[in-house]
Amino acid sequence: MKNQDAIDRRAVIARHRIRRTEIDAEAPMSVGNGEFAFTADATGLQTFADWHSRAAARAADRSATPLGTQSQWAFHWAPNPDGVTLEDTMEPFARPDGAIVTHPTAYDWRLTEAQAREQQPAGYYYWVNPQRLHLGRLAFRITDPTTGHVVDDPGQLTDTEQVLDLWTGTLESAFSVGGKRTTTTTAVHPVRDLLAVSSHSELFAAGAATVRLSFASIQDTWEADEDWSRPDGHESVITVLPDGTVEISRQVDAASYSVRLRARGCRVEVPEPHVVELVPETDRIELVVEFTPTESTAPLPSARDVFDAAAAHWEAHWTTGAFIDLDGSTDQRAAELERRIVLSQYLTAIQCAGSLPPQESGLVCNSWGGTFHLEMHWWHAAHFALWGRPALLERSLAWYREILPTARANAARLGYPGARWPKHVGPEGIESPNEIGPLLVWQQPHPISYAELVYRANDDDPDVLEQYADLVDETAEFLAALLWWEEGTAHLAPPIMPAQERYDAATTWDPTFELAYVWWGLTTASEWRRRRGADVPTHWQHAIEAIAPLPVSAEGRYEAVRGDTSLIDHPSLLGAFGFVPPTPLVDAPTMSRTLDMVLDEWDWNATWGWDYPLIAMCATRLGRLDVAFDSLLRPLPRNRHLSNGHNFQVPNRLPLYLPGNGGLLAAVAMLASDDDGRPRTDLPDGWRLRAEGFPARPGRVDATETRS
Repeated sequence: MKNQDAIDRRAVIARHRIRRTEIDAEAPMSVGNGEFAFTADATGLQTFADWHSRAAARAADRSATPLGTQSQWAFHWAPNPDGVTLEDTMEPFARPDGAIVTHPTAYDWRLTEAQAREQQPAGYYYWVNPQRLHLGRLAFRITDPTTGHVVDDPGQLTDTEQVLDLWTGTLESAFSVGGKRTTTTTAVHPVRDLLAVSSHSELFAAGAATVRLSFASIQDTWEADEDWSRPDGHESVITVLPDGTVEISRQVDAASYSVRLRARGCRVEVPEPHVVELVPETDRIELVVEFTPTESTAPLPSARDVFDAAAAHWEAHWTTGAFIDLDGSTDQRAAELERRIVLSQYLTAIQCAGSLPPQESGLVCNSWGGTFHLEMHWWHAAHFALWGRPALLERSLAWYREILPTARANAARLGYPGARWPKHVGPEGIESPNEIGPLLVWQQPHPISYAELVYRANDDDPDVLEQYADLVDETAEFLAALLWWEEGTAHLAPPIMPAQERYDAATTWDPTFELAYVWWGLTTASEWRRRRGADVPTHWQHAIEAIAPLPVSAEGRYEAVRGDTSLIDHPSLLGAFGFVPPTPLVDAPTMSRTLDMVLDEWDWNATWGWDYPLIAMCATRLGRLDVAFDSLLRPLPRNRHLSNGHNFQVPNRLPLYLPGNGGLLAAVAMLASDDDGRPRTDLPDGWRLRAEGFPARPGRVDATETRS
């Protein structure tokens, strides 16, 4: 029997399907499956990709988001003719006792590209490499049937309408040119890197439109955009089989991949070396395109098969895991918060739920060359477990085991046991040099947090303990060794860079957030050993008992680091109580005064998208739920969520920022339920929040806690 109190999930999702009749350069819409995504313009394909490019937007003094076709497996290393190595970027740093250690910090990201290539060639090479490939551009080629002119600007379209149906994962697009209508359905297969398109157009019959699949090289830059200027710099071997299937073998420097295309209602032409053109023979065409790292012989499905599979997949997604409904709230911001929640679930499912940690701009466009940041992985994906979908987080956890040898080598280079996790990397786990990233430490406890989140979301399943025991143990072993001992107290000592990246790594001691997180990580790792019936290493317990107290100012507020609190960038000191579950290290009244200081004095123009969820999580732990809601909806430029749901950050350079979307969901999980998963009832005036399906999550932990 259906639960009469259950939320009508389909009705909530329907409230927030995206429908637009205006072209939005900043907010193109994507379809995907977590491993592969395709971002489309108003035509449902990538017809105006050049207009959406960052270069075109800058030239016209406007903001736009590029249109990508990207996968988790598709990376490329630019040639390295000078044979530079990461060792060439190592610089010396002194520990408190004068001993010298080296970190790969010899790169200044403030240099221009030309300056960096000349002055710091090794640093620049590893800063922009590896790069995530652009797999291909699928676009209409349209001529106006009345003028014969090529349509190369979306302003030439009329009567545009586009709907992203979140319940089925399909994008429906319609437009007219010269009075002739085109409608297109676009979707991605739920488990294959395969795009399906069905298009009906009066332009086809008039000979005014074709569909083109074209390929480019890639720029060796931070943005790693498509490079159409070097047709001889890459290779596309195109073969048309007797049954009409097109096979393309792609080579970009040392990287290779395969593409297969099958279409109906058209003939296939190859007008240029890197172009496959589909010339319609009726008013309707259907096609599927699959991208694979190696040649595949798996049968290609029909477009209809893909649409049906996508619909079944998305219905299953929305009907499992946790859910909330804000209907009935009288606060005028409730509809906007619910919109952000629903769209963030969709966006992170297609952008952040793959086999690798995602880049901050997901599979939409490249930033930092297309590589990812391990300290951001928590913001991208921890919410999957918090919302009762731990399997989506676990997809990327196997990768940590793959780079475990590299993490061990990172620790050993510094004289430590265990695993030191890098910060800014590609699939191989090779650190990217700069003066900040290699010195960050707040990503170090993350694997312990992921494991505990998965354990709690799976009802304390003992199999989870064995599955992630090595990652937990290796991480904790490094954390215990990282602490610096002075007069019987364990500190976090130089060289160290806090999450608030505004301090001198050579002189910074005891950052508040990191101290609390390291203590929590060691305590939780110890608990994992007890659960498994294993002994807790004595040096772990010693570190837990002797870790330095969090630094407190003369005003009775926590300092960001010992002796200093900068009021710019991330207010990460609040993460010690919220992001980190409650621990004996944190005094709630002191943290409440600290929160007040942040709210009153912080430079809000310098904050980032995950800062607002961070504040909300701290406020929730303090029982200040009104502040939590206000923080999530604070009207600031980097807390803006576009019409497609993406958290906007920096025009063109970082037009979307998925840590903001994932952080929102993590904070909302805490607002919606208590640590045992029970729906929260003590909401501020104006808010009505119905919640269901939230699992238990990590709660307060003490040094000797043992959960039965």
